[in-house]
Amino acid sequence: MLIAFVLFLCTFTNAFAAKVDTLSIQSPSMGKAIKTVVILPQNYSNKISYPVLYLLHGYSGNYSNWVKNSSVSALADQYGYMVVCPDGGFGSWYWDVANDKNYQYETFVSKELIDYIDQHYSTIKDRSGRAITGLSMGGHGALSLAIKHQDSYGAAGSTAGGVDFRPFPLNWEIKDRIGNYADVPQEWDNRVVINMVPKLVNNKLRLIIDCGKEDFFYTVNVALHDKLMYHNINHTFVTSEGGHNWEYWSRSIVYQMVFFKGYFDQAKKSEKKNG
Repeated sequence: MLIAFVLFLCTFTNAFAAKVDTLSIQSPSMGKAIKTVVILPQNYSNKISYPVLYLLHGYSGNYSNWVKNSSVSALADQYGYMVVCPDGGFGSWYWDVANDKNYQYETFVSKELIDYIDQHYSTIKDRSGRAITGLSMGGHGALSLAIKHQDSYGAAGSTAGGVDFRPFPLNWEIKDRIGNYADVPQEWDNRVVINMVPKLVNNKLRLIIDCGKEDFFYTVNVALHDKLMYHNINHTFVTSEGGHNWEYWSRSIVYQMVFFKGYFDQAKKSEKKNG
């Protein structure tokens, strides 16, 4: 039933036509411009304040991946919120790397990019109007950034996220960023999402996690789900058939964006009630 619903939504969204811009946004921390896709609902108006979903790409990907390989533009139009897809560099894992000015992507995504988007677009300028998610490396990035910056994001997600990369010590340039696992295991332990769970307070950060059953990250995602359950952290966990590929990710973004639509709508209702 879930797959049928996703296919229905994918077909339905073809009728929509959001506005897609590609910008070069200056990063003061890195001293360079970062390519970023900004997706606006078709009827975007400066008279309305919009929620924003920050959507991160995976290892070896770039800012254009989500627009080219999924229905994210049509979904943004259908649900009426903005989507921002920044370039995360090659194997950055969305970290600030000490003593390497080229890798300050935590600062860029969670400070500089948010500031730019809030200054140049009509957005909801607090955590109730911000969510972040991504695939693979970007899934790790989205969850780790949201947990570290809970004052900036109200909801977060991950699809096929590298939420614990310690089983893969030689992969994806991780050792080039933070050192060999054998030499600095604590550095690795401190950076994996699964070890950040104790920093969460139940219901402060709305969470959705999904992963295909044939994905090489499936086991670590199940382990994250189990740890969240153990710590009594409410979250949505979705799994279905699929591997580490765009066939799965293009389905995943459909129900992820439904989830964030629900979060944004609930946050808006709570604001009106409290206001």
